[in-house]
Amino acid sequence: MKRKALFIINPVSGGKKKDNVPGMVKEHLDPSVFEYDFEFTTGIFHAHDLAVAAVGEYDTIVAVGGDGTVNEIASGIVETDTELAVIPFGSGNGLARFLGIPMDTVGAIKNMNTGRSIVIDAGKMNDQWFFNMAGMGFDAHISHVFAQGGDKRGFVNYFKSSVQEISQYRSQEYHIEVDGKELDREAFMLSIANSSQYGNNAHVSPTASVQDGLLDVCVIKPFPLWRFPEMGLRMFFKTADKSKYVEIIKGKHVHITRVQPGPIHLDGEPQSADIDINIDVVPSALKVLVGDSYHNN
Repeated sequence: MKRKALFIINPVSGGKKKDNVPGMVKEHLDPSVFEYDFEFTTGIFHAHDLAVAAVGEYDTIVAVGGDGTVNEIASGIVETDTELAVIPFGSGNGLARFLGIPMDTVGAIKNMNTGRSIVIDAGKMNDQWFFNMAGMGFDAHISHVFAQGGDKRGFVNYFKSSVQEISQYRSQEYHIEVDGKELDREAFMLSIANSSQYGNNAHVSPTASVQDGLLDVCVIKPFPLWRFPEMGLRMFFKTADKSKYVEIIKGKHVHITRVQPGPIHLDGEPQSADIDINIDVVPSALKVLVGDSYHNN
C-alpha cells in the first residue's frame, strides 16, 4: 500500500527559490512507494496549521525549508503516528544535518525512498516545542538582531553580525537547576541541545543524542575576545566540550532563572521570555526519516 506524503513548501526560507521542487519530486520520488500533494505556505504559522490538518490524512509530512519550517511542521505532528521528512532549504539546517539527510534537493528526495525512520526526543521550553536547539544569551541575541534588521540569513551574515555584536554583548548571571542539581553560572550563552549542532556543522555538544531521553545544557562561559575564533573552530572540529569555557550537564528537567527578561530562541526562531524558564525533554516524541549516514551516538 502506498504512503501518502504532503510536501509543505516555505517559499521564502533560506532565500532560495523552490518553484522547481514539485518537478524534482515527480522525477525522483518513487511512485510505487508514495503518492503526494504539495502546499506552499503564505505566512508565519501556516506550515503548522497545514501540518495539524494533515494528521490522519497523510503518513508523511515533508518540511521543505529551514529549521524554523521544520519546527512549525514538527510541532503540528509531534506525539502522533505521522512521520516527518525534511528537504533542507534553510541557512543552517541543523536537525537535517544531524539526521544525515542530504543537503542537495535531489539527494534528500531520493533519501525518502529508503523509508529509514527513527523516533526522536523533543524538548519543550515554557511549553513550546523545539527539536534541535533552544537557548538564551548571545545566540538568542543574534537571532533577535536578525529578526529586527531583516538581514538575509546564512553563515556569512551570521558570522558578520556575531563579530559586530560580540564586543558590546555582556554575559549574564543564571541560576540553573538540572534534575535537582543547582548551579549558579555567569554565561555568555546557554544552549539547550537535543541534537549536537546549531547548523552549518557547528557542534556545541558533540555527544548529544536525539534518542537518549536527555537534553544537554551547554553553558558557554565568558571568554577573552581573542579566543572567539578558537571557540568557533572547536565547534566545527567537534571539540567544544573539551574547552575550559564550556560546561555540559545532561538531564531531563531544567529550570533556569535569569536576572532580567530577554530574548530566547527555539530552533533559531527568536522570541522573548520572562526571567523563569522551564525546559523538559519529551522522549520518543517524533517519528522522522533519516539519512544513510545517521547513527545514534
